[in-house]
Amino acid sequence: MSLFDRRKLLLTGAAAAFAGPAFAYEVPEDLQPRIVEIKDGFRAGEIHVDPGQFALYWTLPDGKALRYSVGIGTQERYHSGTFRIRRKAEWPSWTPTPAMIRREPELYKQHAGGMKGGGINPLGARALYLYKGDRDTYLRIHGTPKPQTVAARVSNGCVRMINEHVIDLYNRVPTGTRVVLH
Repeated sequence: MSLFDRRKLLLTGAAAAFAGPAFAYEVPEDLQPRIVEIKDGFRAGEIHVDPGQFALYWTLPDGKALRYSVGIGTQERYHSGTFRIRRKAEWPSWTPTPAMIRREPELYKQHAGGMKGGGINPLGARALYLYKGDRDTYLRIHGTPKPQTVAARVSNGCVRMINEHVIDLYNRVPTGTRVVLH
């Protein structure tokens, strides 16, 4: 049995107020979070992203993990490495990076001053900010207002999740958590 309703993503609280019935999205069975067994050598309480499987694993005790489906950065924008979550935000504001504006000014220049949280904000319902030491990498694990883009190489480098799934992960993961993008 899945931890989430297998048929419809049902929004609650602030998410429901934001989305409304027109934004209902039927989450396919294969994108549902589930508990899986993992190989030895993974400590509990970490996040591991497997880009080949479009999967994020929140490691649990006893060789298990909670597996979420994710969208990742396009081939040239996905960067492996080890990071720490130093900040978390609910309905975060978003500002495109200078590199994003240079690459696609027609999409991003209008948002150079930032975009408040909610609505069509690309960070969705929650964001986990990835740091190397004290330096913000501008990489995030975040929700998306476009859940149909999960399980693909679509982002500017971030790991994106269905909003209800990132809310669940956000509630489980403390700041300081180790994140490995494989």
